[in-house]
Amino acid sequence: MTLRFLGTTSDDGDCPTLYEIEGTDEILVQGERETDPEHLAQLRDVKDSETFVRVPRSLLTRYAPRSDAPELQPFASISHLFSDFKHTAWRLEARCGYASDRNSPKWPRFLAGEDIARDPDNAWRENVRVQTAKGKRFGRVRLVDEPPTQGQEFLLASAPSNIAAGEDIRYLTRSQARELRLPDHDFWLFDSKILARFAFDDEDTTLGVYVTQDPAEVLAACQVRDAAWHHAVRTEEFARPVRSTM
Repeated sequence: MTLRFLGTTSDDGDCPTLYEIEGTDEILVQGERETDPEHLAQLRDVKDSETFVRVPRSLLTRYAPRSDAPELQPFASISHLFSDFKHTAWRLEARCGYASDRNSPKWPRFLAGEDIARDPDNAWRENVRVQTAKGKRFGRVRLVDEPPTQGQEFLLASAPSNIAAGEDIRYLTRSQARELRLPDHDFWLFDSKILARFAFDDEDTTLGVYVTQDPAEVLAACQVRDAAWHHAVRTEEFARPVRSTM
């Protein structure tokens, strides 16, 4: 089963850390193993398979989920949020590629070397124009491998259309993201209070989203957004060195 990084209070990337075991209601805790014999002697009903770790109270206070694990629901169930949000809609894109892009009519044009930077508005970009005209903000940070995958190059090549519509799209290398202890899952964050986390299959097809307003999960997503936004660079700045190596 997949582990999903929830958060850490460690500054050096070692421990302690909390993970969610996806598809279950269980949390995995990483910490220093308890070795004090007096403490071990006081533990109750210990199984041979069990071990014990120490973590600071602040880790559980900040990152332990406070509500039941959300159920997977269709992506269409959150479509209204892209117009109903009040201030900001922010996306972390962490995958190496997306099936929706490979199934796009633009994909064969991209493979043929055509310029896909300036396409006519579609329903998505029209909505972005409407919402940003009201003073709302759409932002994304895309994690990029070194060198970029074909799917990441496709998104970079097509980004100008979304930027022209009003999106602020920025890029961060995967190595930087790992240094910052950012998660490797995609999500949308609306108004710093509604989190929609994506689920994908092994073919990069979207299976749905987990939607939550759990304070710990939303706080962790806000911290991810702030760290990623601070270190990421704008599309035009990132594209220059990438184009020079293509």
